[in-house]
Amino acid sequence: MDVSLLPPTTTIAGTADPKQLKLLEDLFKDYGVRSTTIIKVMEMGFTVNTLVNMMEQEIDDLIKTMTESYHMELLVGEKYGLKSAIRAEKKRQEEDMERQRLQLLATSSKKHKSDESGMVVTSLEGTREQRGDNVMMFPEAVAPNAPLNLNSKDHVQQEHSHAQIGPPGLLALPEPSSDNEGHKLPRKKPKRRLLREPGEDGDDRTREHPFIVTEPGEVARGKKNGLDYLFDLYEQCARFLDEVQQMARERGEKCPTKVTNQVFRHAKLKGASYINKPKMRHYVHCYALHCLDKEKSNFLRKQFKERGENVGAWRQACYYPLVDMARDNGWDIEGVFARNEKLRIWYVPTRLRQLCHLEKSKDSDSCIYD
Repeated sequence: MDVSLLPPTTTIAGTADPKQLKLLEDLFKDYGVRSTTIIKVMEMGFTVNTLVNMMEQEIDDLIKTMTESYHMELLVGEKYGLKSAIRAEKKRQEEDMERQRLQLLATSSKKHKSDESGMVVTSLEGTREQRGDNVMMFPEAVAPNAPLNLNSKDHVQQEHSHAQIGPPGLLALPEPSSDNEGHKLPRKKPKRRLLREPGEDGDDRTREHPFIVTEPGEVARGKKNGLDYLFDLYEQCARFLDEVQQMARERGEKCPTKVTNQVFRHAKLKGASYINKPKMRHYVHCYALHCLDKEKSNFLRKQFKERGENVGAWRQACYYPLVDMARDNGWDIEGVFARNEKLRIWYVPTRLRQLCHLEKSKDSDSCIYD
């Protein structure tokens, strides 16, 4: 009987392990590979695991060996069938492994959440007990004698600042950053803020600033840049805004009048990835002082450089001259920005607006008592 006419599931007496042959038959099932070819593959010492772990070039070498060394006449469909079956089995095994990995991750995540829930309950119970003891022993510890933090609805905390320039009653309030520069106070969970000074918002974690305090014309040394470089970034933003406006006019689209996310994206496309929204929003009031009163700005730079203060302390000090300018202009800080050619393209920082509102309220209270 011609063995080529045998069905795929038929085994031949005297061949090797029938179990291995059955696995090979299942592998090449529905791929047009004849039983004689499957038997020859097994006789050559190949198993399913061996075939699945072979590279494409190695499978081509196997087919070449069968045709040249063993003088087998493989059909064209068989050659493609061998490769297709092995490729499909390899993909199936990879998908099974990925499915098992995802199941293990899901199981581990559920267990982790369960453990965390238990820890939170225990922690809350301990906090309640500790709070009760503190109220009895130290009732003044819970007295709300600190000013309200505008960035939080529930907690009160005293804001501290490294800067000693300006009125002592002026608070350093939190400054959320957005395109409309905080016309509404944030209601969602505050995002992690960059470049936060120790003690700001009650957070003692130190954040490294990318700049150092330098005097006008001084070249910064080391890895950090000077303040002249910082102010030049704002000039670059103005040029990128001009480019965005020009493109918008050519397309018949609405032109942005201020530096928005569109400008920052355009700067990045132009290769200026060093210009980013958080950094530019963080120091915009410092640039405002530089534009409005360069003499005062240079004086602060020189003073803080001589005292060895970091750029965060200098940044805080830059608020106070701007508050004084707002006071002299009827607390119209928006108008102060709008009347300056370089500043009109920048949003007024939320913190600066809040400081002006706070000082305006203090002045009003003083007038009432007087």
